[in-house]
Amino acid sequence: MADIAHQAVSRGASRKRAANGHSLPPLSAAPIGQWRALADRAIEANGYYQPDWELAVDASARGRTGAKVLGAFSDAGRLIGLLPVMPMRRVYRIPVPALVGAEPYGTLCTPLLDRDAAEDAATKLLGQARSAGAHALILRTMSLEGPAMAAIRAALASDGLHPRLLSGYQRAALDATRDADELLRDALGAKKLKELRRQRNRLAEHGAVRFDVARTPRAVAAALETFLTLEAGGWKGKRGTALGQHAGDAAFIRRAASAMAEIGRCEIVTLHAGGTPVAAGIVLRHQDRAFFFKIGIDERFAKWSPGTQLTLDLTRHLCADPAISSADSTAAPGHPMIDPIWRARFAIGDVLIPLRRRDPLVPAIHAALTVNNLAYAAARGAIRLIRNRHSKSG
Repeated sequence: MADIAHQAVSRGASRKRAANGHSLPPLSAAPIGQWRALADRAIEANGYYQPDWELAVDASARGRTGAKVLGAFSDAGRLIGLLPVMPMRRVYRIPVPALVGAEPYGTLCTPLLDRDAAEDAATKLLGQARSAGAHALILRTMSLEGPAMAAIRAALASDGLHPRLLSGYQRAALDATRDADELLRDALGAKKLKELRRQRNRLAEHGAVRFDVARTPRAVAAALETFLTLEAGGWKGKRGTALGQHAGDAAFIRRAASAMAEIGRCEIVTLHAGGTPVAAGIVLRHQDRAFFFKIGIDERFAKWSPGTQLTLDLTRHLCADPAISSADSTAAPGHPMIDPIWRARFAIGDVLIPLRRRDPLVPAIHAALTVNNLAYAAARGAIRLIRNRHSKSG
């Protein structure tokens, strides 16, 4: 990988090659052993950039294959920084020489930086992108206030550069160091908890309510099929976005869940009413942090809030685990189910990293991304309006 990286950062890379990412090595060329070791040493956890997850994404997930890699190495040849990337042309359909952090199906693109050499790693990653011909690096859904961003800011400051914030929001997280019952009382209040207990009792009329955690590869594989069935039977299935509805996505999640379970970093939690699974969720682990990837429910039981019931049990499960100190909801801002339960917050956003001082292309890239984001927001708003009108008329 070191040799590939040195070849990839040749200063003769053309603008066209940089825009298309041809001058960088493929993600599959990254040395997996060193990558795993780096993930263990990372200054900030990112469950979605662990190699067993991200390589599965890169192999078959829709719209996410064919990523390139920025890799930083110490003078001794140790991997100290890694960021999967794609050309801006492919992500935004904007033909400018810039790179974008590859979205790993988990809405978190914080790069892996060695905790003992984070600033050096950030400097080398940015230098590799610059030498490959990119004028900017866009980090989407980046942790804005963590140690990884602090290292990037320091690396930029040494060159007289500063990051540009494109967008930001506060994402729900769980403080798993707290007592779960106390946390839930503070978050939901006695009245809401009483209502949820009533719903759970009604759910129990269909059979004893049971919360199961699959951890072994065999148990995870079986529980994953239950999850895929639940997800496809709900609103995601109606929209055509459930993982199991597309061969590439289904192959990705089966490969990733199995590989992550082999190293104890994937659990699937399932809530049953008697013999019927009514909700299931996929949870990843990295260092002392959990990542709540996705949830699926049986909508026949929707009036008893199976997704919320599952999340209550997951909260208790994570708070009781001394190995976990926090959990990332991986949820959109203002999520109606998770936000009221997990009340901790951390800042997430999209950041534009300039790679050269006084580069006239950077304002143009910034402007193009702003227009793109406005158009995207307008399109999402129109879709929500149409759906709301449809639901009212139906």
